[in-house]
Amino acid sequence: MVDVALSPVEAGDGPDRPLHVAIIMDGNGRWARSRGKPRTFGHREGAKAVRRTIEAASDFGVTHLTLFGFSSENWTRPATEIGDIMALVRFYLRRELAELHRSNVRFQVIGDRTQLSDDIVELIENAERTTRNNTGLAVTLALSYGGRAEIAGAARRIAEEAAAGRLKPEAVDETALAARLSTHGCPDPDLVIRTSGEQRLSNFLLWQVAYAEFVFLDVLWPDFDRTHLASALDEFGRRERRYGRALS
Repeated sequence: MVDVALSPVEAGDGPDRPLHVAIIMDGNGRWARSRGKPRTFGHREGAKAVRRTIEAASDFGVTHLTLFGFSSENWTRPATEIGDIMALVRFYLRRELAELHRSNVRFQVIGDRTQLSDDIVELIENAERTTRNNTGLAVTLALSYGGRAEIAGAARRIAEEAAAGRLKPEAVDETALAARLSTHGCPDPDLVIRTSGEQRLSNFLLWQVAYAEFVFLDVLWPDFDRTHLASALDEFGRRERRYGRALS
């Protein structure tokens, strides 16, 4: 991993820059444990890394940033930890909304909102409504999200429309399914970053990352900063994206 941060021009210049970066934010618990602190301490520090990353992504010319905050599988964690994470979500949405709006960030959440409390859903809807017309960096938070459930939901909607006679079976193709995903209207990720040294997707954007490049970093999420993002963008710039084509 490169230790020298690139300037915004260096990190974002050229035709091979990633316009959509997706990040699996991993390592909050290990970061806290290594310091003799409870896991919630790591989650709080991870929220600070979110702010740094949004600012850096905007500086580096990224147009879309998707952050994996809480998976559908994370609901199996201890109730006390889930409660602390949801309290942090409330705190973040209340505290950061004004700054996101001031920075021209467009914010949205994808995932199963039926699992979330009513007040959190209300905060999400308010944040989305407030920033809807902003034209800067588009930030998506994946919350209570699972890639398989998302694809299954799109397939279910297609089946319902076909059964109702609104969609012909021969019209069902990749475009039709993609149009029914929660990310409809958002370009597929060019680059996926996972922190903490783990090298797996963990049910994140399974459909959308079919041709994304992957960069795995050993840094734990609370320590992630613009230097690490610049390093990943630099690595992306050295890749040759062929989309299944043969080398020339």
